[in-house]
Amino acid sequence: MDIDIIRDYPTIESLRIKAKKNIPEFAFDYLDGGCNNEENLNRNIKDLKKIILEPRYLRNYKSSSTKKTLFGVEYDVPFGISPVGLQGLIWPNSSEILAKSALKNNIPFILSSVTTMDIEKTARLTDGNFWFQLYNPIDKNLRRDILKRAYDSGCKTLVILADVPTFGYRAKEIISGLSMPPKLTLKNILQILGKPHWALNTLIYGQPRFKNLSPYIKKNISMRQLGKFMDETFSGKINPDIIKPIREEWRGNLVLKGVSSVSDAKDAIKIGFDGIIVSNHGGRQLDAGNSSIKSLSKIVKHINKNKTEIMIDSGFRSGPDIARALAVGANFVFMGRPFMYGTAALGSKGGNHTISILKKQFQQIMDQLCCEKVDDLPSYISQ
Repeated sequence: MDIDIIRDYPTIESLRIKAKKNIPEFAFDYLDGGCNNEENLNRNIKDLKKIILEPRYLRNYKSSSTKKTLFGVEYDVPFGISPVGLQGLIWPNSSEILAKSALKNNIPFILSSVTTMDIEKTARLTDGNFWFQLYNPIDKNLRRDILKRAYDSGCKTLVILADVPTFGYRAKEIISGLSMPPKLTLKNILQILGKPHWALNTLIYGQPRFKNLSPYIKKNISMRQLGKFMDETFSGKINPDIIKPIREEWRGNLVLKGVSSVSDAKDAIKIGFDGIIVSNHGGRQLDAGNSSIKSLSKIVKHINKNKTEIMIDSGFRSGPDIARALAVGANFVFMGRPFMYGTAALGSKGGNHTISILKKQFQQIMDQLCCEKVDDLPSYISQ
């Protein structure tokens, strides 16, 4: 790793600041913003900081291992890359950068249905070691085809998104024209001209497109037609009747993402999910909702972790944040924004550097606590 990069960008926040300088305002607002007044976005971060850990300096401590097994796969660290829609809008080729970095660093990578890299390329870049998040199609034949593509490509874990029954009301995206259908404004054009490096890379890699959905979209349709296609083809609403055929068709692990309540967590296990990701969509959907860490603290009191994998995302920005979630009771942590800050800041070097920051920070806190195993972290929480 370039020593100048390590010195200049030692934290996720330093990458965020650089990313803001590198990309058009509309792209940064899409990445960084939340819904309504961004109260839940800020609550995610604020509530995490309230979790305090206590070291055990006088115990017979030898060394710490950051390895963690999830669905039978041993990863080097207990964190992975969350699905992010339209990654190529934020930084061209960022999906490919992050998929390669995930494989190199032995962490899980979740591909979104509506991002800018398709299932087949993801499989090639990750040697088939990826998860896929399904944005549920209304047409069952379309759903079956997407699931078959994912499974045939090597994907063994399918994630179903629960927390988008409707689009979040995001004022920054409305102002910038990134609502559906998106609109290119004079203001956006001027922003693009002001970020020549981003513009040049966009020319090299092409305009962001929903590449997973390319086989199902008519060629040369307008942005307005694309918006209509998305509205008519996909539904964010799910229920047991919708999930049942997916559970029957999918032969791998099934995970529900967007769980914020104890009742949904219990129902997910009854329906047949193998895992849940406690999440509020990074504060992008429900401003009046709980922070993800507060939802997690309630859920782990009522759910048997031997029956399901309990994971979490939304609001995590550092190694100590990861340790906090694991101490509260999560088995694994996923993050989206930190990795996108990394690629927007450093391009092709951003994925590896972001992972390196988080790895070093997490290893340091494990050593500082004198905690030998990830699964021991709950005993280090301050009561």
